[in-house]
Amino acid sequence: MSRFFRNNGLSLVLFVLFFCTLIIGQSIVGQREYNNDQQEHGQPGVSYTAYLATPHFLEATMENWESEFLQMFIFIVLTVFLYQKGSAESKDPDKEEAVDRDPRSARDKRGAPWPVRRGGFVLKLYENSLGLTFLILFFISFYLHAVGGAGEYNQEQAEHGAAGERVSALAYMGTSRFWFESLQNWQSEFLAIGLMVVLTIWLRQKGSPESKPVDAPHDRTGNE
Repeated sequence: MSRFFRNNGLSLVLFVLFFCTLIIGQSIVGQREYNNDQQEHGQPGVSYTAYLATPHFLEATMENWESEFLQMFIFIVLTVFLYQKGSAESKDPDKEEAVDRDPRSARDKRGAPWPVRRGGFVLKLYENSLGLTFLILFFISFYLHAVGGAGEYNQEQAEHGAAGERVSALAYMGTSRFWFESLQNWQSEFLAIGLMVVLTIWLRQKGSPESKPVDAPHDRTGNE
């Protein structure tokens, strides 16, 4: 058991932090915020479990998830062909990298993943599977953000006695409110990853694979 935790400690801790901040943190304070708003408009509050099914919770959650998935997709794809000299987060523009070698020459390699041994379309899909997965997750969360946002918008309109037809998720995607919610998160993600790329040129974190060795020259690119 101790070996399992040692080998999987990073992912386990990150998912525990995710669970705590979403379920124990965001959902609890979100319910209180939602019920306070309901009270101000003379509407009844909802239970915790009922709150988890509200557009308010869905929109707030998906609004952030979409920006994270978009950030990871963009970063993964850009690092395929763009470089930052001296960054631990970039390939070295002056030499060939192991990640660029053709997997088709390793079909008989011991321990090679099944798609590599299978070849063809399966391999083509597999060699782009990381970026594609984040892209799919982005589109799913992007749409669910619109679903939650439309529901929240329609509820607000009803509470304020505004007449008119209900707004669909697709119609909500065309509103400035939707894009304001999205872009205010996207810009922060691009800033964070951009700073990560640039700051690793000169700054270090001993023991982290996201940093170059402490004694590495500033112009060394990559973290090896």
